[in-house]
Amino acid sequence: MSVELNHTIVHARDNRESAEFLARILGLEVGLEAGPFVPVDTANGVTLDFATVPDSALALQHYAFLVSDAEFDAAFERIRQAGLTYYADPQRKLVGEINHHHGGRGVYFMDPAGHALEIITRPYGSVPEQPAG
Repeated sequence: MSVELNHTIVHARDNRESAEFLARILGLEVGLEAGPFVPVDTANGVTLDFATVPDSALALQHYAFLVSDAEFDAAFERIRQAGLTYYADPQRKLVGEINHHHGGRGVYFMDPAGHALEIITRPYGSVPEQPAG
């Protein structure tokens, strides 16, 4: 059996608020609450289990999501419609911009707990196709 990431716990100030935020932006569904967790499943079978923790236990993280061009367009429109501040870079210096790394598009934004979320259309390390010629 090959090793696959099955799930990870995402600390939040409010597990339901953070799960619903991510699901709304990415066009996903929030699953049924299971104990202290509110899950959001991704297409590759990885579940993000949101758990409410005290602010003192909240360690801010970065979560990147690989999406298709159409999914990027839809998510980016939801980011803009929600009036969220977005950035082209993880340092949050390029405000109101997207990036075009690896021949794709990417954008960073913050979730309600302060985690840095990123959507990209090409994985890091990928090389854009070269025109034939």
